Amino acid sequence: MGPTSAVAAASGAGTSGADARGRAPGRGRRTLAVAASVALLLLVVGASLAFGVRQIDLGVVWQSLVAPVDGDADHRVVLELRVPRTLVGLLAGAALGLAGTLIQGVTRNPIADPGLLGVNSGASLAVVIAIAAFGVVDPLGYIWFAFAGAAAAATIVFAIGHGQPVRLALVGAALTSLLTPLITVVLLRDAETFNQYRFWAVGSLTGRGLETVQVLWPFLLVGGVLAVLLAHRMNLLALGDDVARGLGQRVGTTRALSGAAIVLLCGTATALVGPIALVGLVVPHAARRLVGSDYRWIIGISLALGPALLLAADVIGRLVVSPGELEAGVVAAFIGAPVLIAVARGRRVAGV
Repeated sequence: MGPTSAVAAASGAGTSGADARGRAPGRGRRTLAVAASVALLLLVVGASLAFGVRQIDLGVVWQSLVAPVDGDADHRVVLELRVPRTLVGLLAGAALGLAGTLIQGVTRNPIADPGLLGVNSGASLAVVIAIAAFGVVDPLGYIWFAFAGAAAAATIVFAIGHGQPVRLALVGAALTSLLTPLITVVLLRDAETFNQYRFWAVGSLTGRGLETVQVLWPFLLVGGVLAVLLAHRMNLLALGDDVARGLGQRVGTTRALSGAAIVLLCGTATALVGPIALVGLVVPHAARRLVGSDYRWIIGISLALGPALLLAADVIGRLVVSPGELEAGVVAAFIGAPVLIAVARGRRVAGV
């Protein structure tokens, strides 16, 4: 098999996104899928700005964005509460979607998500330490601890796992098993730490202002750019290490750069919204269904599907228990659980 045919095989053959004849979706279908995903994202953004305990007409939302009126209560709700919340969802959702795609590609594991690499546990332990040892209670204060903990956990896993798919999964599981009891010990000994931690650990878009976004968006930008640049390399990596090396790819470099991107993306998302589970699992699978196994398309569509899913979970959480609120992390788990069960039961999921 020559380089051209090998890359073509990595980009389209045998995926869950293929048609009944086994061929990858054509460019027209892929373009339509991307356009539909962007339209869905715009729709969900509008819902995020309009729906909640206080229902606001879309016309009023638009006016508050382009010509806000001082003293108008609806305009204040949109600008001071819902715009920051929506921006946090956009950034965190994009980060989770891209991170899940890279993790599944690097580990060739169809049920991999940021939690597989111990990211959630690392961030959680760091937040617990910040609250218990340093008295940090403000989200803007402990995002740095969350980011550092997530980054440290992912770095340790990649360093010990040496980029080998099975070893990465095993090391990630072992690290999670090690850190979880430590977190529990601290929480059981300090009720105040538990009270502060539980609001972050459940996964929510609330309580994060624009200042948090301003602090963390550069990390997401760097991680996102790395993910886009790695898309072609991920196609070759999907063929297996030996084939990728035969086609001239430096597999170790690819995995190292992927690890750096995963650290930045996972750290940003976990610091922003807490350890939200299963978004990084669902988005890559949905993307493959729509555009096939070409990572250039998967990564592009994940940029829209990730935030669309997270914001949709947030909007649903506002509506189902109104006038109360169900955290986005809880809703996302309900959405992602059926996908995880389907994969675990052996449904055909290719391209991973």
